[in-house]
Amino acid sequence: MLPEVLKSQALLAANPQNRFFLIAGPCAIESEQLCMDIAGQVRDLCLRLGIPYIFKGSYRKANRSRIDSFSGIGDDMALEILQKVRRELQVPITTDIHADHEAALAARYDVDILQIPAFLCRQTSLLVAAAQTGKIVNIKKGQFAAPETMIHAAQKVRDSGNDRVMVTERGNSFGYTDLVVDFRGIVEMQQQVDCPVVMDCTHSLQQPNTKEGVTGGKPQLIETIARAAVAVGADGLFIETHPTPQTAKSDGANMLPLHLLEPLLERLVRIREAIQ
Repeated sequence: MLPEVLKSQALLAANPQNRFFLIAGPCAIESEQLCMDIAGQVRDLCLRLGIPYIFKGSYRKANRSRIDSFSGIGDDMALEILQKVRRELQVPITTDIHADHEAALAARYDVDILQIPAFLCRQTSLLVAAAQTGKIVNIKKGQFAAPETMIHAAQKVRDSGNDRVMVTERGNSFGYTDLVVDFRGIVEMQQQVDCPVVMDCTHSLQQPNTKEGVTGGKPQLIETIARAAVAVGADGLFIETHPTPQTAKSDGANMLPLHLLEPLLERLVRIREAIQ
């Protein structure tokens, strides 16, 4: 299944294959130039491969390990950059929201998909506020939640008058500083929640809560997670990417270097074709 925002793209008419869609971009909005460069390169790559594309960037990082961690360049400035990416590159955009009032704020900047962070997937008022914008609502499954329980989060959106909902798998807590992915959950959520299901290939490899107060990760396993997700039939992939992850201001430890995205997507397309 595809999010409604992608169904009208001319790309799909030219490429009727059952492609997974891609949500990709930097963890945080750092600068206009960075976002335009990443979005432009990924858009062109996806056009060539026939993959529907959504640009992602967090306009503000609210969930930080330490008070001195980077949280953003300013809400309006970051949202204006997102809006410019959408307008000039003609790609849908998504960003995460953390409080009720942020839903309407992001919607005013033409954000197509409002992302609900995993640790807030049970936050009823936030889900309702997001639903009431009429935008697509992408709910990340909590690290503490079983796949089948996501039907209740999605139902809060639907009961608020908005059927435009999707969910994202991002692993479950396993001990204090590791996450594991149960790929059965992708199929279970497709069947039980009855909506597009995305695999977050980068956050599922985070190693949060380290004693240094900086989130770690295992980016060398991004392809492993992505291959498995495509093989079991995930509708979309979420991959944070950056030209130089080591200099990124947020989540550099588990982002994919941008130059590795093209060969990865080429291999993933072949896997999807093989299982159809």
